[in-house]
Amino acid sequence: MPEGKKLGRVVLTNTSRVMYPELNLTKLDVVEYYLRIAPHILRHLGNRALVLQRFPDGVSAPGFYEKDAPGGTPAWVHLYRHHSVSARRDLHYIVCDSPDTLIWLANLAAIELNIPLARLDDPESPDLLLFDIDPEPPAGFREGVTVALALREMLADLGLVSFVKTSGKKGLHVVIPLAGGYRFSHTRNFVHAVGSLLARESPLVVSELSQTHDPGKVFIDYLQNSAWKTMIAPYSLRATGTATVSAPVSWEDLSRGIDPGDFTLQTFRAEDADPWMDLYTSTQRLPEVGK
Repeated sequence: MPEGKKLGRVVLTNTSRVMYPELNLTKLDVVEYYLRIAPHILRHLGNRALVLQRFPDGVSAPGFYEKDAPGGTPAWVHLYRHHSVSARRDLHYIVCDSPDTLIWLANLAAIELNIPLARLDDPESPDLLLFDIDPEPPAGFREGVTVALALREMLADLGLVSFVKTSGKKGLHVVIPLAGGYRFSHTRNFVHAVGSLLARESPLVVSELSQTHDPGKVFIDYLQNSAWKTMIAPYSLRATGTATVSAPVSWEDLSRGIDPGDFTLQTFRAEDADPWMDLYTSTQRLPEVGK
């Protein structure tokens, strides 16, 4: 695709710029990936405020986070205004609700797309609950899988259906879709309580912030369950040398054994079945959990 080619509403620029030097993958490869995966990823982006991580000079160079829509944002890109107490000003978050916006973001070298755990119709009320499973070396992905499977069993005993994805790096994300009416204090306390119960049953698991960097342990991070904090979106690329993807997977495949390095820009196909297809039709209420 030649420089300056218009794709939908977007005029592509610097398409030959290398984004993933180890694989010689260019910005055009990033654009084509996001266009290919649009039917899957847009389900998770469309009613949420995006936080971008952009890498204009490729993933081997420093990137930067961006909450506020950059100068020159087209008028057809939908924005959501929110007053940030920490920034002491209004921010204009991008809402990615169309393939054109997704292509525009890829053309900005927005490699990583991060989403909050609440939709814009009620940004203080989470519709997703997140268990962020984070192994600390020498523990790695295999230990993370062990903890994720134990967590799934505990959640099932509580009557809850959960969904899992790779983080695209060393960890896993276990997500529960929620019925309405919750606040982040409730979901954060729930994740903390379940993590504490699991830590009592498994010497591999830690659940307190002070234990985050304990060598060889797997931390169940509850802190992302807060208003305006984010998780990497399902199907988002990651800024890794091998162009990995944060990939939804089935519990069956996770049990049989997967390698997170197998899910990449080059290998992910839009025609593959979506293990999270039923995510938003599986909303649930949380039981009481004592510590």
